[in-house]
Amino acid sequence: MSAAVTGAAGAPVLEASGATVRLPRFDDGGRVAGTEVRELNAPGPWQAPTGSIRSRVAFAAAHVVPQIGAENVPGAPAVVDWDATLAYRHQIWRYGLGVADAMDTAQRGMGLDWAATQELVRRSAAEAASVGGAIACGAGTDQLDPARVAGWQRGDAAALDAVVEAYREQVRVVQEAGAQVIVMASRALAKVARSAEDYARVYDAVLAEADQPVVLHWLGTMFDPALAGYWGSDSVETATATFVDLIKAHQDKVDGVKVSLLDAQHEIGLRRTLAALDGSRVRLYTGDDFNYPELIAGDSQGYSDALLGIFAAIYPAASTALQAFDAGADGDDEGAARGYSILASTEKLGRHIFAAPTYYYKTGVAFLSWLNGFQEGFQLVGGLHSGRSLAHLVTLARLADDCGMLLDPDLAAVRLRALLTTNGVDS
Repeated sequence: MSAAVTGAAGAPVLEASGATVRLPRFDDGGRVAGTEVRELNAPGPWQAPTGSIRSRVAFAAAHVVPQIGAENVPGAPAVVDWDATLAYRHQIWRYGLGVADAMDTAQRGMGLDWAATQELVRRSAAEAASVGGAIACGAGTDQLDPARVAGWQRGDAAALDAVVEAYREQVRVVQEAGAQVIVMASRALAKVARSAEDYARVYDAVLAEADQPVVLHWLGTMFDPALAGYWGSDSVETATATFVDLIKAHQDKVDGVKVSLLDAQHEIGLRRTLAALDGSRVRLYTGDDFNYPELIAGDSQGYSDALLGIFAAIYPAASTALQAFDAGADGDDEGAARGYSILASTEKLGRHIFAAPTYYYKTGVAFLSWLNGFQEGFQLVGGLHSGRSLAHLVTLARLADDCGMLLDPDLAAVRLRALLTTNGVDS
């Protein structure tokens, strides 16, 4: 397999596609303040691997595609276009990445109800088995009635038991489907837990249910404000100590941890702490959609693996970068630098998609999926596609074009023109 074409600094070399589109520029008040005629780039020199990716373990946390004419409005049960949803996952597997499913990227607790989640887990796991693709799925507690949870008092023993049983039910669903378990952070637990001891009690019981090592997920409040004080403290330092103690107590049951705090220095420190543990290896799966290039590239003391929502949007580039890291491990002196440069070329796009309010990042993932032809409509379940402004989406299109992530420039141009016309902008 030939190396991706890169420039002197290692960034991918992009060629013009011939497709053009007139894009508006907006002032601070949201008014059109000019336009540019932009010739879109051809896709970057992305390559699917001919074998397994070896130097890093990487999962892309994929979104779900709604049925285009269904009542996927706020508060309604999700109606999923299963063909489009599963076809997207096959693209990720084709590029050698694993799929992390039924995560916050798939709108857990933000439009995807428990009935649809169970079907997603079972369908995705079956598709993964059919192609030998890696699959890990989130197990949480979102089947609990939010109105019931709202009435709980901190430290309520019966409520903590209910959280445990909800986790156990979801763990069983994931395991019976044949997927690896990702133990997601629980809003219900954050509501009822009074102390670090309450977290330990719940996770002790949940991990006892696991039939193979799991991934523990620590999701920050920028992704979900309802998770404030997770692990029993608002202090990140104190919470980290509790988290590490939990890992030590169950090290044989923990494959790794996914940390989504958007704090590179914290992640590096935790990564080094995990590397120093005696016993079985505990991976650090970066969930930092801002700083992933440097974290995956790593340093002289180690690197992060990946479980990222942004990888669902940039999986061809991510795969090509990871293949470059493989080449570096095999003796290519420029492989590691090339891998880093490819990831770095997508960093502005990642930071924009995950900009505050970060919990609307799924809108950007779906928008890029639509531009690239993987779904017929620019929609999300629960109506969440309304979570970003037109100006945000136009900037996203520019940034995606800058890094070669418009995979069908002619189609992207057509759809951008349609979006602008629908929103009252003469394109």
